[in-house]
Amino acid sequence: MVSTVPQEGWSGCKNGMLLALAATNFDAFITVDKNLPYQQNVSKLAITVFVLDAHSNELPHLLPLVPSLEHALATHKPGTYAVLSG
Repeated sequence: MVSTVPQEGWSGCKNGMLLALAATNFDAFITVDKNLPYQQNVSKLAITVFVLDAHSNELPHLLPLVPSLEHALATHKPGTYAVLSG
């Protein structure tokens, strides 16, 4: 299942609470927030965080990262994070 933070009703949640909520319902959390892995201890959560590192967070800049993301999703380990850049 794929969902967004607003679709889940989690808008306004701080990163720590957001990741805790996501970990109860999802296997992976995908973000463009490059600081998130340094601000949160992902190793204590049963979720993988993927940081998309693109020129901007606009779709044309993120789309080239999709093949790397698909591969990473297939091989991810809970409690880790990965930065995907193009």
